[in-house]
Amino acid sequence: MKKCPKKLFAPSRPREECGIFAVYGHEDAAKLAYFGLYALQHRGQESAGIVTSDGKQVSEHKAMGLVPEIFNEEILNGLKGHMALGHVRYSTTGSSLLANAQPFRIYYSGTSFAIAHNGNLVNARQIRSELEGTGSIFQTSMDTEVVLHLTAKYFKKGMEQAMIE
Repeated sequence: MKKCPKKLFAPSRPREECGIFAVYGHEDAAKLAYFGLYALQHRGQESAGIVTSDGKQVSEHKAMGLVPEIFNEEILNGLKGHMALGHVRYSTTGSSLLANAQPFRIYYSGTSFAIAHNGNLVNARQIRSELEGTGSIFQTSMDTEVVLHLTAKYFKKGMEQAMIE
């Protein structure tokens, strides 16, 4: 019987890429998200971002660099709300540009929402091509933006159904 290559089980380097941290129901959601991203910094040292909301207003801040370089007390105090979604990025798809920093936030059909994604969609190019063929316009080179377009496409059925689709 053939042995499996050792490298399948013991990679020579950690396989950790990107990190997501979310907070719900806490008045200091942005600060808690900051500390969560700081703890996950080893997973992505290219860019970071936090999106917050109080259920009505949405705020965001993202930039290239390390978490403590991107956020300070003034910025965190400006990110109001009891909900926060944060992301640290290590490029696996898409270019190393601010436009590709996450979380992504969109406003569609009277609703604002944000998404952060950790992973790679295996059929992103195919879906992107199909969406572009029906008029979708992409702003980034990220496969996560494909998820946003699919969500918008099925949003009229409700957010839960849009996620299922």
